[in-house]
Amino acid sequence: MALDQQRSKRKETGARYKKQHGKKKHSIGRNPTLTKIDAKPAKIDIRVRGGNTKIRLLRTNVANVYNPKTKKYTKAKIAQVVENPGNRHYVRANVMTKGAIIKTDIGNAKITSRPGQDGVINAVLV
Repeated sequence: MALDQQRSKRKETGARYKKQHGKKKHSIGRNPTLTKIDAKPAKIDIRVRGGNTKIRLLRTNVANVYNPKTKKYTKAKIAQVVENPGNRHYVRANVMTKGAIIKTDIGNAKITSRPGQDGVINAVLV
């Protein structure tokens, strides 16, 4: 059974909406990537609507960290996930998403990219 990104068939009260159609190809969804920390980096290419591609980052231990004081990017090793506003259970599993705070060898940094869709981890020092 496919994941669906359409509006619910039922209202908040429990009543049904009038006009409905079944599942369509344009509203299909996929499971989240859940990028983790690992020494062996892994990426996969996924074909998306319109023939475009998304690069999914499955695991990595390196991030491009921007330092606002020196205004330069440096590659930093990721030690662990400190905080993740997406899901509190992602911290224990070391899952990285946009907005997560990661501990690097330079210092704590906030992820600004979407690793499951961009294929890279960009972060800013906090």
